Amino acid sequence: MTETSLKTTLQTALTEAMRERDQVRAGTLRMTLTAVTNEEVSGREARELSDDEVLRVITKEAKKRREAATAYQDAGRSELADRELAELTVLEAYLPQQLSDEELDALVAQAVQDSGATGMPQMGLVMKAVQPLVAGRAEGGRIAAAVKKALAG
Repeated sequence: MTETSLKTTLQTALTEAMRERDQVRAGTLRMTLTAVTNEEVSGREARELSDDEVLRVITKEAKKRREAATAYQDAGRSELADRELAELTVLEAYLPQQLSDEELDALVAQAVQDSGATGMPQMGLVMKAVQPLVAGRAEGGRIAAAVKKALAG
């Protein structure tokens, strides 16, 4: 296997960050690898996560950082918000390029057309069709908003 897994890439980056004494990067990668390990041992039996599953864990961790930064900003705790945003920047290096609003709208429009959805009751059908096309390149909230806009319009 010549291609390294995403988990191996994270472990290598953690070692590198520790050597460079980059505490933010090392701490963020350590927490992310812990989340990956927790996901691997959850359920009935331990298993090795695929790259797509590791990507999902990283996306979830990034979302946590984004929400925490917003909450800290709203509470007037800018130093804590800055720390969360720094961690988010580290995680974004391992995520695929996010879709622009125009690209997301185009994918949603295609899914609406393909599924034959005519209104809000078919939102779940459209969401199910769009999710594999997006594959980690947009958050669920953005996708849902685009689907609602497409079905309402």
